[in-house]
Amino acid sequence: MKKEAQAQGNLALADKPQVITIAPTKQDSAVKLRVAAYARVSSASDDQLNSFASQTQHYISLISSNENWSLVDIYADEGITGTSVDKREDFKRLLADCRRGLVDRILVKSISRFARNTTECLEAIRELKALGVGVHFEKENIDTATMSGEMMTTLFASFAQAESESISSNMRWSYQKRMQRGEFITCSAPFGYHLHNGMLEIDEAEATVIRLIFDRYLSGISMADIADEITQLGFPTRAGMPYWQYSTVYYILQNERYAGHALLQKFYATDTLPFQKKRNHGQRDKYYISNSHPPIVSQEIFDTAQTLLRSRGDKSPHTPRTKYAFTLAIQCGDCGTYFKRKVSRGTTYWVCRKHHTNSSDCKMPPIEQANIEKAFLRLYYNLKHHGTPILAGMITSLQAIRNRQLLWSPDIIELNNQISQLSSQNQMLATLKQQGLIDPDLFISQSNELTQQLRAVKLEKERLLAANSDNTITQTQELMDILDAGPDFLDTFNTELFGELVDRIIVDSNEQLRFRLKNGLELTETIERTIR
Repeated sequence: MKKEAQAQGNLALADKPQVITIAPTKQDSAVKLRVAAYARVSSASDDQLNSFASQTQHYISLISSNENWSLVDIYADEGITGTSVDKREDFKRLLADCRRGLVDRILVKSISRFARNTTECLEAIRELKALGVGVHFEKENIDTATMSGEMMTTLFASFAQAESESISSNMRWSYQKRMQRGEFITCSAPFGYHLHNGMLEIDEAEATVIRLIFDRYLSGISMADIADEITQLGFPTRAGMPYWQYSTVYYILQNERYAGHALLQKFYATDTLPFQKKRNHGQRDKYYISNSHPPIVSQEIFDTAQTLLRSRGDKSPHTPRTKYAFTLAIQCGDCGTYFKRKVSRGTTYWVCRKHHTNSSDCKMPPIEQANIEKAFLRLYYNLKHHGTPILAGMITSLQAIRNRQLLWSPDIIELNNQISQLSSQNQMLATLKQQGLIDPDLFISQSNELTQQLRAVKLEKERLLAANSDNTITQTQELMDILDAGPDFLDTFNTELFGELVDRIIVDSNEQLRFRLKNGLELTETIERTIR
């Protein structure tokens, strides 16, 4: 029995799992924190560019000197304002890299360098925190990785926003006083001029185009044909676009600056963030300064052009130059024929030409003009009060599609490769500095050279993207500007607004109209019958 019990005990021990610990022969090194830095200056002046370079240099040295940190990249924007993230390309690139899981920590000099808009600041910080990315603001000694840090961020961001609004208010007050004294002319020169010591001087190369426009228009050539001619001659616009538009020619023909005068404050900026530019329809004073700068065309030529603009009915770039607003603007959805105007027993109708000639050829019935006008009034109300998100979303989608297409173009691919190579060289240089394998003076000179090269490549990429912009995006933005400047309500049909917003009306049936806007977007409205 004793032997049997011992045998059973040995069997039990044999069935029990045996654990053997194998000691490591090599320990993994500590995982380094992936750190990025964001730097920004608010103007393109030489002093600010020096600050921009010093910020970049500061963060390269700071991150490289910490053995527990690994440099991801230095994200830097220059020569732009900080009141909105829309114009900060490197800031958006930083957020994109954080979403891809490439960054653990971000270093910023101060909250005012990160954002001056409280809402956008907190939205970015909360998103980064959700991604596990902390932001450290050196000046305020705030780390968003802690809840108390985020609470303090709200306070400091509010201060920064108030400071930005105060600065903008002071600048507007300064501009206003200078306009009243006739000392302020413009912050940017129109096509045909350049700024020298704050004064407009004629750019002879561009002035040739201005004189050509006035000469052709006074010769009876339409603005659309003039735009096509200048495009074919190869003159780029002030924005660098290769093509000219009807609206650009119109703007030049009615701009008093080409006769040597200045009408100031045609537009004004709103008082609170985000600042918006609005057309001045009497909300602010305007100031007219005679003989403020050298003219490109004589007063006689300019006045003659204004007379011709009025006589031709060219009141705006999109106003129809026909006797009636709906002439060649209403198209039959059944047969494609344009509608014609018809008056019967004192009531105005618009009828398909084919139907009018022979009703058996097209069954589309006539539409009363009053019902078409009412449909446009409803369309305008919906666009004015509910259309901005739709149009803004359309612009965002078009830009995304365009950018995706451009990303595969050979030029953009080559520039992206250059950006990647230069960034890698910069990081390698920082690693050599950290390991003490490079002379500090040589490190600074080579780092500055790489930074300049990287900036030049990024600017070239930005130029290519701008040059390939979709015309639909421009047209959509113009629609948003027109709606923004238009009245909140329309009591009666407005011919000018119709011409600016609508390209044509397609009659789908006797109950539905389809309005095709200038950017190609189509919106439907029902036809409400007039009760008699």
